[in-house]
Amino acid sequence: MSKNTESFAFEQSLAELETLVQKMESGDMSLEDSLKAFEQGIKLTRDCQKALTDAEQKVHKLLEQNGELTTEPFDAAGGEPSADRG
Repeated sequence: MSKNTESFAFEQSLAELETLVQKMESGDMSLEDSLKAFEQGIKLTRDCQKALTDAEQKVHKLLEQNGELTTEPFDAAGGEPSADRG
C-alpha cells in the first residue's frame, strides 16, 4: 500500500502551488516576489509531476503481470523492478 506521508506531501505541494498561482494572478506582488514565487512554483510542479509519474509506473506494473494483479518492488531511481522477471 502507499504511504500516507507520500500522499500528504503531494496534496500539500499541490495546495501550495494553487496558492502561489492565485497570489501571482492577483498582480499585487513585486517583480522580485513574483520571480521567487515562480521559481518555487516550478519546483513544486516538478515534484508533483515526479510523484504522479512514479504512481503511474506502479499502477502499470500492477496491470502488466499476465492479467493478474501482482506487485513487485519498484526502484524509482532506475525505473526498473528490483526483482528479476522471468
